[in-house]
Formats: sequence, C-alpha cells, structure tokens
Amino acid sequence: MSKYKLFLLRHGEGAWNKENRFCSWVDQKLSEAGVVEAQECGRLLKEQGYKFDRVFTSLLSRSIQTAWLVLEAMGQEWIPVTKSWRLNERHYGALIGLNRAEMALNHGEEQVKLWRRSYDITPPPIDESHPYFAEIYNDRRYSTCDVPKEQLPRAESLKEVLDRLLPYWNEVVVPEIKSGHTVLISAHGNSCRALLKHLENISEKDIVGVTLPTGIPVLLELDEDLKPVKPRQLLGDQDKIQAAIKKVKTLNKPTLPHGVRQKRSFIPSCMVNISPEKRNKALPSHLNKQNQLIAFWMNQT
Repeated sequence: MSKYKLFLLRHGEGAWNKENRFCSWVDQKLSEAGVVEAQECGRLLKEQGYKFDRVFTSLLSRSIQTAWLVLEAMGQEWIPVTKSWRLNERHYGALIGLNRAEMALNHGEEQVKLWRRSYDITPPPIDESHPYFAEIYNDRRYSTCDVPKEQLPRAESLKEVLDRLLPYWNEVVVPEIKSGHTVLISAHGNSCRALLKHLENISEKDIVGVTLPTGIPVLLELDEDLKPVKPRQLLGDQDKIQAAIKKVKTLNKPTLPHGVRQKRSFIPSCMVNISPEKRNKALPSHLNKQNQLIAFWMNQT
C-alpha cells in the first residue's frame, strides 16, 4: 500500500539539449521550449490536484528555473526550495561541450550510447586546458558546497553520481518524506536516473535503457520503507510522452549540426562561439586530449 509520494522531474529543455551537446556542469538556462515544458508540467500537476511541501534542486540554473516555473504554474511559489550540488547532472569530464552526433558519426551510435548511458565507466577528467574548466570551477556557487571545491568531481560515471547523491538523499530528503511531506526533486537526467536505480533496484544492465524526457514529471508511490509499490508513472499525455522518449533516444543519431562537415579533425562545437583568441589558445591541447579520451574509453568499453 502506498504511504508516500515522490516526484522526480528532469528539467525542461536547455539550450545545449537542443544543440545535442554534453552540457553537464556548464550552467545553461532553459530554452524557450524548455520554459513551456516547465509551465505545462506545473499546470498538469495543478490540474491533477498535487501539492508539494518541499522542493529540491541542483545548483544549476536549468534545474532551479524549472522548479520556479512549475511552482508558479501551480500557485505554490511559497514552497521552500533547497539546492545542492549533489543533485547536479553527471560530470562528463573532458566530453563537456562536445556534440553527440559528431561523436556518433566518428565512433558509432552504440559506442556513444555506452559513453552516455553506461553505469560504471568514467570519462577522462576535465583539466585546466578545457575551455569550460574556469567557467565551472571559478563559479562562486561551488564555494557553498559541503566539500572543498578541490574535492568536487572532475568526471563521473553514473555509479559515481549515485555515490555522491545517496548521502544527501538519506540525510536530507528521506527525513522530509518520512515526516509526511510530498517532495519534488527537480534535477537532471542522470541524477534522476541514478535515484531511480537506487529506489527501484534497477540492474546495471537495465539502467542503460531508462530514458527520462525533459519536463515530464515522474510519480513514485512508496511504502513505509520507501520501496515502490507500483511501477513509476510518467504523468501526462502518453502519446506525447512516448514521442518525447523517442526524441531523447535519437540524440546519438549521426546527424551533424547545420554547416558542420564530417571529418576526422574538426573544431568541437563547444568552441564555435568562443572568441578566436581563446579558441586558438585552447584548441590544440583540447583536440589532443579529445583523441586521448576516445582511445581511453574505447579501451574500457
């Protein structure tokens, strides 16, 4: 019998979701479509009569913005919102900023799927030569964490996401749920998948196939031991949800962005909008490290 309700929500579409890039810890706001997704999610939850007592988000703007828009649409802006880096998206290390389709064309769809969705394979870490290293690690938000900035991840597998998420779940979120509060976790595809793996006891093999579309609320009905009493429910129009899941699964398809030609050496899409001075400084070492990380992961998979 269901005793508690928990809602998980992957944030609405972000700009880099739309561009098919590894966003990870780079802070991006929602796209226009993502704003609509979050607002529609809030209206759906309101229509179905749900009320929240506590909301938890990551430190990334797209997660926070989604929560705000959902609560506004529900008329529940006053609900307390708590933020933690432990709910952040998986850290993709040196892959941050790369276009998934470009990688699929060069290395195959199945290989990229393994890199994106595998459970225990960690990509090579980001380092100071990466064009987004300073943007991430000089960000003031990470001085608020419960660990020193130097101990924050430089790259993560899904397993490592779960490892850093579980202490927060057990120590902060679980007491709220067991006190009878209805909780919404507005987070990211991989932090939500990691939590689903834990709650539903999903195998390492099967978690690869779990897909969560953006902006679709997931309802978990839990017993007194926080074990699911029924399968997770993705709320909303089921035809639209299946179409959204299919859209997510096409992220590995080898379709390049407009104007990008397939070739072995290219300027990564994460550098297209960077000033020539910054790009010229970072490009040689970054391309070399990209080749190294491809070889590194090929050896592991």
